[in-house]
Amino acid sequence: MRVQINSDDSVRIPEELANQVVATVEGALARFSDQITRIEVHLGDTNAQKGGSKDKRCALEARLAGLRPIAVSHHAGTFEHALSGAAGKMQRALDSTLGKMRPH
Repeated sequence: MRVQINSDDSVRIPEELANQVVATVEGALARFSDQITRIEVHLGDTNAQKGGSKDKRCALEARLAGLRPIAVSHHAGTFEHALSGAAGKMQRALDSTLGKMRPH
């Protein structure tokens, strides 16, 4: 599973945050790693330089072999919380999608 990090023009991603993003995504989605070819992480600040609560956005897009991409997003006050929320949503989305494909 390859993790690709993207951001909008108003967000600078220091190496520490990039490492945290990769570790969080890989940890949260480890059990799906054999089915995921790539995870795209999109970080954005909806208010740019202005302040505000829940203005940080994290969108995750999982590319699965032979299936359409699955995308989720989460807004929070910090990138860490936005990432954590998006990772949880992605876990549930993958459980649902891949669960429907398993024979009963």
